[in-house]
Amino acid sequence: MASETLAIRDVDAYYGDSHVLHGIGFALQPGRLLGLLGRNGVGKTTCMATIMGFLRPRRGTISLFGENVAGLAPETIARKGICLVPQGRRVFRSLTVRENLMVAAQTRRDSAKPWSLDRVFALFPRLQERHAQMAGSLSGGEQQMLAIGRALMGNPRVLLMDEPSEGLAPQLVAEVGRTIAQLKAEGLSIVLVEQNIKLTLDLADDIVIVNTGVVVFTGTAAETKANDAAIAQHLGIF
Repeated sequence: MASETLAIRDVDAYYGDSHVLHGIGFALQPGRLLGLLGRNGVGKTTCMATIMGFLRPRRGTISLFGENVAGLAPETIARKGICLVPQGRRVFRSLTVRENLMVAAQTRRDSAKPWSLDRVFALFPRLQERHAQMAGSLSGGEQQMLAIGRALMGNPRVLLMDEPSEGLAPQLVAEVGRTIAQLKAEGLSIVLVEQNIKLTLDLADDIVIVNTGVVVFTGTAAETKANDAAIAQHLGIF
């Protein structure tokens, strides 16, 4: 469909001889948040890595507004408008907060309200307070803010978020949730991978559940909440 922001179709991916993704497919609509759920080790992070170009798919297509980007270099995919908040944050520890943000900065002519340093600092005032501080000395929550801010500096058309609440205290998880809700309200299209099922169901419009590299359930967040059997079978009780 032309309206799809991101469409993954029949994607197979391998780590060496290990077949990890088996015909994965789902679609993200403009301005919506898609939650990609599943137990640990079922292929969610591999899916994100494949979309970003870190892992080349053996089969299938990955389309951004109808353009197949499967197999392109990660930096090319980022320039086309897919940006990643990686699992584990992966900030550049020996660079300052400001340098971490500026290294990812790129402009996009089709952006009505582009992300800039000032706009990221308005979203995360603590980053502005610590702009000259080395990223490695930040707290876990501040590093997560920086990882999100760095991805936004790429002016994404699609934002991929891989476990943004991982390792954070409950009050910081709530803060991350509010930030994601704000980005969604501004019209950003988001794919969210999260072990925090409740957080995902509260934020998402659409849900895809993956089990051993296969999509086993798709539906709206409301449909997922109402499907106790799917949650119990594939995610456990939360």
